[in-house]
Amino acid sequence: MWFFNKMCTSKARLDGKTVVITGASSGIGKETARDLYARGARVILACRNMEKTNKAVEDIKNNPPSRMTKDEYKNNVGELAIYFLDLRSFKSVRDCAKNLLTNEAAIHVLINNAGVIMSQYEKTEDGNETTLQVNYLGHFLLTLLLLPKMQSSSASCRIVNVSSIAHIFVDIEFDDINLERSYAPFRSYAQSKLANILFTKELARRLKEANVHGINVYSLHPGMIPTEISRHSNLTSFPSAAFFSNICIKLFLKNAEQGAQTTIYCSVDEKIANETGLYYSDCNVATTYRKANNRHYAEKLWNLSCRLLHLEPEEDFSTFLKTVSRQML
Repeated sequence: MWFFNKMCTSKARLDGKTVVITGASSGIGKETARDLYARGARVILACRNMEKTNKAVEDIKNNPPSRMTKDEYKNNVGELAIYFLDLRSFKSVRDCAKNLLTNEAAIHVLINNAGVIMSQYEKTEDGNETTLQVNYLGHFLLTLLLLPKMQSSSASCRIVNVSSIAHIFVDIEFDDINLERSYAPFRSYAQSKLANILFTKELARRLKEANVHGINVYSLHPGMIPTEISRHSNLTSFPSAAFFSNICIKLFLKNAEQGAQTTIYCSVDEKIANETGLYYSDCNVATTYRKANNRHYAEKLWNLSCRLLHLEPEEDFSTFLKTVSRQML
């Protein structure tokens, strides 16, 4: 285990708050759900495997975070709920969003956590490479669909996009976004994580320019964690990934609870309540690299993402969100 690991020290409570976490049935998503449930939040686990998610709910109910005793835990928790979400299907994303908008009075925090790495090239029913859609495009759509609800929920909402330090190894392949000509598992994964940072920055910019206040956007690197994200992959098929993986496993490996700390920090810490569009690692603002700092890249990716979703990126952001919402009808 790496000797340096920052834990979220915020004592903030989330009583009366509703949090949506994608991919919360295992790994850092589940540990994030456990922590926020312990803070009194209504935590919604938006997942694909219902049997596995039900088991996760039971585990969360019965086992507190390491910072708490069972007695402290049982008297201060919030609520847990499950919604079906398969990010490989835009229809499923729209259905999940519609159900959330219909059944939930408010959404205060959205944590786009779900992720995958596919060892073989595969496309979704929507025609996109699976890793790109699950890790990025599905979250892009879900966020846009939930934004109006978040606007009306509170003067202080947060969107947290789980990225990775892997973003430093790649660029966005705008002419081959689905990597049909150059697929490798790690390249696809890293591109999707770079996309999450660019999305964070561009969404923060557009919200500011549209004079939409009270919704802050964060991206983060959780650390190297032995979770199930790579269950479909073999990273050694990409030479740089093998080297990167071996070094990081030796130096930086965290368990799932440790890996969830920066996500938790971005979701609750009071000191960063007015920050937006930034990237974090080990519960601190971190430096992004290469194309992650390119505003032109961020805007170009936004426009390409809209085209992949059959949307026109309206100049007026409010009009754009209404257009997105009509897709659920």
